[in-house]
Amino acid sequence: MAGILFIISAPSGSGKSTLVSEVRRLVPGLEFSISYTTRAPRGSEEDGREYHFTDKPTFERMIANGEFLEYATVFGNHYYGTAVSALEHARAQGHDLLLDIDVQGALQVMKKVPEAVSIFILPPTPEVLEKRLRNRSQAEGVADEAEIEKRLSQARTELQQLQGYKYALVNDLLDQAASEMRAIVLAARNEGNVEDATLAATCSTSQHSARLDAALASFRAVD
Repeated sequence: MAGILFIISAPSGSGKSTLVSEVRRLVPGLEFSISYTTRAPRGSEEDGREYHFTDKPTFERMIANGEFLEYATVFGNHYYGTAVSALEHARAQGHDLLLDIDVQGALQVMKKVPEAVSIFILPPTPEVLEKRLRNRSQAEGVADEAEIEKRLSQARTELQQLQGYKYALVNDLLDQAASEMRAIVLAARNEGNVEDATLAATCSTSQHSARLDAALASFRAVD
């Protein structure tokens, strides 16, 4: 069944992009939605690859024309949004669509497309998240302690929305997390075997696996 919408959300620095790339390598027919943003490119980012980079007036014209499936203002500075045309294009190609969006955008899409398969990705501990954020900042040539602290605080806020998602993955070991997301995709397509269905079920937010509970407890411990 083509045209399934997969919503992927995670705190900044959770390793989401690497995980999504690995799952797309493992599972054919997954199209990745490239979001629009009004922020400037970072590091080696290129227009049309990581994002469609645009200016605020153009973005606001797209909002007025109803061209977005969802959009949000992130950290009070820049717009991010997913064009309706991304889902239309995927369905026309017989593909499913992966949306890499934040919690604000995800909640909008869940209301518009309730059959969407929503997946929340979280790091195993706040310490791991902080290390990833610092490594990324260094790679981008930026060392902003205030920004890192803001993103850590935002992560704890986003985790409060986890129960609104159908699935949750702890991204501590890439191979394991990729296997779990692959199982979720195959289960949604009714293509997997019994093992895939069982693995997907363990990632359901209603199950609260030991790994998920341990990760959530580690973030509550620093609140």
